[in-house]
Amino acid sequence: MFNIALFGAGRIGQVHAVNIAKHPKTTLYSIIDPYVEGAKKLAEEYGAKIQEIDEAMSDPNVHAVCICSATHTHADLIELAAQHGKVIFCEKPIDLDISRVRDCLATVRQHGVPMMVGFNRRYDPQFRTVKNQLNAGVIGQPESLVITSRDPSPPPAEYTKVSGGMFRDMTIHDLDMARFIMGEDPVSITAHGSCMVDPAIGQAGDIDTAVLVMNFPSGAIATINNSRRSGYGYDQRLELHGSKGLLQAHNVKENLVQHWGEEGCVAAKPQHFFLERYEAAYIAEWQDFVDVLEGKDPECGGADGEYALVLADAALESMKQGKTIKL
Repeated sequence: MFNIALFGAGRIGQVHAVNIAKHPKTTLYSIIDPYVEGAKKLAEEYGAKIQEIDEAMSDPNVHAVCICSATHTHADLIELAAQHGKVIFCEKPIDLDISRVRDCLATVRQHGVPMMVGFNRRYDPQFRTVKNQLNAGVIGQPESLVITSRDPSPPPAEYTKVSGGMFRDMTIHDLDMARFIMGEDPVSITAHGSCMVDPAIGQAGDIDTAVLVMNFPSGAIATINNSRRSGYGYDQRLELHGSKGLLQAHNVKENLVQHWGEEGCVAAKPQHFFLERYEAAYIAEWQDFVDVLEGKDPECGGADGEYALVLADAALESMKQGKTIKL
């Protein structure tokens, strides 16, 4: 049984708390969050302790940390955990500054502790099936990938000021997914963005609508379509075209019932947001981290977190300069 210290009792922390507590090999040992009331509520629900940062890091009963706190705290907590020999799970991103990410990962390597980064979409059963079928040769050589990712509604404009912007906050998932599916690193990226949804987001210096194109060494091309608004649910789709066929992963809907009548067909909308859409992915992701605790190499490690930020930064540079960025 592995004891887990959870840093952050907010929305994503609560998602991981459920999976930690439900897994037969992990225990939610302690909660660390400056918002004491939230931490107490979660601790009472799962019979966990309330700890301070230094207390949890130095506690020999803590085998691993699950970092779900505010982005600006991630790198510091990762370094502390590495220095104390804790196995590390950290939600993306490691940090918003690439030099800070690299310094942080150097500390992790120095202390030789396993680290996993939470790009949960890699573990979605639909997308994982696409990847597995590609690896099995079902569609031959991959030639083009289209990823569609649209949120049901935009975040508050104030959020964009601390999120690092759309590419680092939202698109970064799709950038990682493109690398994961294609099995190679892109050689160039071109990004176009605009503010079509909320003028306040534009006034805050961010975008809410984007299209990105990546070229890969094999000649394959990946296109990412992003929007902060869909109006019909959480739009999460993927299409992979190959030399021998096509693989598609459609939206997961609220239900599978279709009503056929004189006016045509009516079907349910996609599930509302990421908590519902990626519930199974979060469960599978935590299982993978348990495997890491038992000695397996992380599938999505610190280098993947670093590279995703490199791509997000390059996308931002491409949009600002209006040209393709070589990688």
